[in-house]
Amino acid sequence: MPKNVLFIMCDQMRWDYLSCTGHPHLHTPNIDRLADRGVLFDRAYVQSPICGPSRMSFYTGRYVSSHGSTWNNIPLKIGEMTLGDHLRPLGVRTALCGKTHMTADVEGMRRLGLSPDSEIGVRVAECGFEPYERDDGLHPDGPRYPRNATYDSYMKERGWPDENPWQTVANSAEDQDGNILSGWFMENADKAARAADEESETPYITGRAMDFIREAGDTSWCLHLSYIKPHWPYIVPAPYHDMYGPDTHLDPVRSEAERTDPHPVYGAFMEERVSRAFTDDCARTRVLTAYMGLIKQVDDQIGRLTTFIEEQGLTDETMIVFTSDHGDYLGDHWMGEKELFHDASARIPLIVVDPRRRADATRGLNSAALVEAIDVVPTILEFFGGDPVPHIIEGRSLLPILHGEVEAVRDFVVSEYDYSMRDVRRRLGVEIKDAKLTMLFDGRWKYIFAEGFRPMLFDLESDPQELTDLGADPAYAEEIARLKGLFFGWTRRISQRTTISDAQIAARDARLGEAKAGILIGYRNEAELNEVLCEAGVRAGQIRKTS
Repeated sequence: MPKNVLFIMCDQMRWDYLSCTGHPHLHTPNIDRLADRGVLFDRAYVQSPICGPSRMSFYTGRYVSSHGSTWNNIPLKIGEMTLGDHLRPLGVRTALCGKTHMTADVEGMRRLGLSPDSEIGVRVAECGFEPYERDDGLHPDGPRYPRNATYDSYMKERGWPDENPWQTVANSAEDQDGNILSGWFMENADKAARAADEESETPYITGRAMDFIREAGDTSWCLHLSYIKPHWPYIVPAPYHDMYGPDTHLDPVRSEAERTDPHPVYGAFMEERVSRAFTDDCARTRVLTAYMGLIKQVDDQIGRLTTFIEEQGLTDETMIVFTSDHGDYLGDHWMGEKELFHDASARIPLIVVDPRRRADATRGLNSAALVEAIDVVPTILEFFGGDPVPHIIEGRSLLPILHGEVEAVRDFVVSEYDYSMRDVRRRLGVEIKDAKLTMLFDGRWKYIFAEGFRPMLFDLESDPQELTDLGADPAYAEEIARLKGLFFGWTRRISQRTTISDAQIAARDARLGEAKAGILIGYRNEAELNEVLCEAGVRAGQIRKTS
């Protein structure tokens, strides 16, 4: 029987906006059922709290400073191996339905003579996936954002003559006078999108995933179903647009003390336009109404999809991974969007369902293990029987946890952020090379190294809401020194020697390798060489023949 993987990723879904992770009002029974069937990793963190670099880490199994795609639209350099590169030699069709936020290394492709429309060129440009349907969900008017022609055609067939139905139908509302109300404006977030439910992005891309599964037949496949929502524009069709009124909204997690002499970088992000917008309680209420509705719509589509998989007879041979590329502050900590390292932003939901009997003992487990996004690739690779490649993939397979063999696979997690592309850098007067932040979390202490500034430090044991930054308090100097030691130990890892593994190096006879090739360095005379060769069972004649 072929084995399959359904790798589901939402965009900007917070870890705590599911009923299985504790939200008291937003009920997500279909995602909850996945958690009941598998393991919910309750402390999973992204490698960067922004779409592009986070996804490149998800797809390569490598840290941001290793793969180099440090911000949105910074290309993933050609030669970086991705999930598809690891799986195709195993006979696994690796395809995409939805978003990757991938920017191709066009310059590198040109240098190597790779045609963008060749089979290899397409895969390199699409992050290693076969693009069954690439849809990044950002299609405003303008040359920078090419639209999804397949979706446009679908909407025209549905009777929408709009030139850009993504913008004016799926992500806009309409008032009683027929005026189009853009979903980009937060004041319209609580209105119903013009599109019917089945015409909007989440049901549409679910249907395309089902098309792929039907077409795949008996071939083993790994399908990356990458939803565009609940990412902005914050707008959702009926009936989801008014399901979650203010009585279901959680109060923002923030304190006035956070705005009193904050860390300079944090303070600058609090002054961003989107952060200031989320301090407007009226705007925040409208956004939360849509945001929760969008998640409910995702949950309904997960139910539709899992029912389809069961009807196709694929449940017992399909691993399901459910996650998000990062969270959303939603006004917490006086912030909007994502980009810093509070749990609202950097912590993600992660559920893995292994259908095999060896995972029965952990079904329904809520694991407290520290997990990173880069652990997804090695988990999928091992599921398909691939050999580990730790000199390339920096993540660690989660199958030992899923099979009840261990409780954890690492002692700390790391996330990185390059803010050189943001106005924050210019306002702070920081040089491009220094505009970087790195977070290290050991399960209690969250340490943020900020180049050119003091560190930030949060004790999540005594301050689980992360309201008090201890980084400037001399009483915590010893703790900061310990965490800084862990951080600099992590930075000294070998991450760029990807062409030869540690195992290959260990298998070489370093002492005799050059001698066998006739390169004789450090021997005082032939007698000494013969003595060494004799011990190794190599004849001197063999050396002379190769000299």
